[in-house]
Amino acid sequence: MSGTVPTSRSYTAPANESIIIFDFGSQFTRLIARRIREAHVYCEILPADAPKEQIDALNPRGFILSGGPASVYEEGSPQLASYILDYGVPVLGICYGMGLLARALGGNVQPAELREYGQADVQIDQRNLIFAGLPSPLSVWMSHGDHIEAAPPNFEIIAHTENSPVAAMLGTLPATGALAIGLQFHPEVNHTAHGAEIIQHFLFQICHCSGNWTPDSFIQTAISRIQETVGPEGKAICALSGGVDSAVAATLISKALGDRLTCIFVNNGLLRQGEPESVLNTFGNKMGLKLDYVDASARFLERLAGVEDPEEKRKIIGNEFIRIFEEEARKIGPVDWLVQGTLYPDVIESATPETKNASRIKTHHNVGGLPPDMQFKLIEPLRYLFKDEVRQVGLELGLSREIVWRQPFPGPGLAVRVIGAVDENRLVILRAADAIVREEIVNAGLDGEGAVWQYFAVLTPLQSVGVMGDGRTYNNVLAVRAVSSRDGMTADWARLPHELLARISNRIVNEVKGVNRVVYDITSKPPATIEWE
Repeated sequence: MSGTVPTSRSYTAPANESIIIFDFGSQFTRLIARRIREAHVYCEILPADAPKEQIDALNPRGFILSGGPASVYEEGSPQLASYILDYGVPVLGICYGMGLLARALGGNVQPAELREYGQADVQIDQRNLIFAGLPSPLSVWMSHGDHIEAAPPNFEIIAHTENSPVAAMLGTLPATGALAIGLQFHPEVNHTAHGAEIIQHFLFQICHCSGNWTPDSFIQTAISRIQETVGPEGKAICALSGGVDSAVAATLISKALGDRLTCIFVNNGLLRQGEPESVLNTFGNKMGLKLDYVDASARFLERLAGVEDPEEKRKIIGNEFIRIFEEEARKIGPVDWLVQGTLYPDVIESATPETKNASRIKTHHNVGGLPPDMQFKLIEPLRYLFKDEVRQVGLELGLSREIVWRQPFPGPGLAVRVIGAVDENRLVILRAADAIVREEIVNAGLDGEGAVWQYFAVLTPLQSVGVMGDGRTYNNVLAVRAVSSRDGMTADWARLPHELLARISNRIVNEVKGVNRVVYDITSKPPATIEWE
């Protein structure tokens, strides 16, 4: 093993093109990325001051400047990197991004007398390029307190609203002649009619992208880059949890390295009922992966004893996983590389340096929870994929739909579903209740593709008075959580049938000793996260 600082290799972008989204802090930035990926064009979200060398490596066809909460004329507000307007590629500025464009090129940005938040009708004044073939007026989503009073010299006003004289503008950048477009509204949100078409017009008619970023192209590129990086003799181990992310990562690396990859499944004592047996059977017996099993249940529970803070739990679990992988690697021989199934939402929510304008929501154990003295270099082939893209890659790799559509399970396991301190007794209660939730939802036909995204039980730190068998009880309150989502970045609570909820509640209070009250979580993401911790 070598090195003292975790080094991540992701192998994601195709070599020929990408779109760069410069993040100025908008709540909708991730939606821009989703719309671009849906059009089979690769993109990455980078901080507003990303170095030019990082941009060069991604072969950009165009730049998108996101919205943001600041005003472009405020002192200390984020500004354009010096190279953006001189790079020679088309630029699309959205909301705050449009204000930056206008101000940098000589336009006039001022506070709006009548701010626009919510639905608005845009009158299209020029129906070509970005608005080609679209109706006018166009219903769009506005969210701004400033507006463009005057477009920059040599820019045309191509759309307006009653309160925004410049709702969209089009011109060329002085240094290079590349097209620049500004939109006061947000085409990336569902509330904007034909928003996806507007973004696709930018991608294909203006940036001339080819739309070749498909699961197959991703797989071929990833395999080639993994082989090049690891070399003909290098060995890797893969942290296999049994979930779709690690399963896809393991299968992909296995295709690249063959028997030079060893998968390690660690039973940390925080798994669901029947999980260890299922993982060993599926990945060892059925898929034939080279798989080592480590039972470290007692070790993890000892380290977690008395720990209540969820961030501390995640860090303890992340550290302990790495120590076990280092121990196992020494048994195999010289191993430099550790494979993880890290996804883009993990990176975004953990607010790593590459997403520093995003607030840290929580530390994912496999991102911010890694020890600084880790002796591996990381291979994270899925690091810039959303969950639905991972599933598409899994299907392309030939994984069964059972594996591909398995519901997400957090890396720290049940440690973040037992709210507060974790001990074996509370884990026993949660496992039994969670098994009932999963069984009933499966029996109702609500699992798998196109159904409920994720469903589970949460053991709260609360106790409540109840009556059971004509006697008073004072037992645990258990929460049931079920959500609908596409990529895990946003989610809505699932409208499960009342009869199903009644059956789940009845079974839990009757079959799980220690629970006398069941509640259902009806909070979306945002403002909540999917997991409680």
